[in-house]
Amino acid sequence: MGSEGGDGDFEAFVAARGPRLLRMAWLLTGDGHLAEDLLQTVLAKVWPKWHRISGDHPEAYIRKALVHTHASWWRRRWRGEVPHGELPDAAASSDAYESVDLEQSLAAAIRALPVRQRAVVVLRYFEDLSVEDTAATLGCAPGTVKSQSAKALRTLRAALPQTVAEGGDRCARP
Repeated sequence: MGSEGGDGDFEAFVAARGPRLLRMAWLLTGDGHLAEDLLQTVLAKVWPKWHRISGDHPEAYIRKALVHTHASWWRRRWRGEVPHGELPDAAASSDAYESVDLEQSLAAAIRALPVRQRAVVVLRYFEDLSVEDTAATLGCAPGTVKSQSAKALRTLRAALPQTVAEGGDRCARP
């Protein structure tokens, strides 16, 4: 299959930005397979419109589509399962698996956030967007981003082991 016109641009964009977009999808879903499905669904929706959006900020458009598609999936999903495990206590000694435990704790705490707060955390702190860009992506006011961010950070601080919650010297990334 040959690429015509903007198709090559789309393929180059996906090749260059795909891993970062997949990481964002994973942060939103908390599941590798769902993240791949989410990104593929969004890219399939965007591809026919690529000639219209490629000139502006296509990554911002795709980030917004990821958030909105994930939210629509989340609304339809059956939520009969209720996560109820307690987070493990922080290890007292230096542990070879401590960073993995912290990463898993952070990922679980992010997945436990409500969809809107999770989207704000992912866009603000993992995608490094400004308050205004996050608000534009989510289609809300900057004040909403600030309040949702504060609520999410409060929840994360309460849910995470002390070394992360107090800004310890270790930094975990999901």
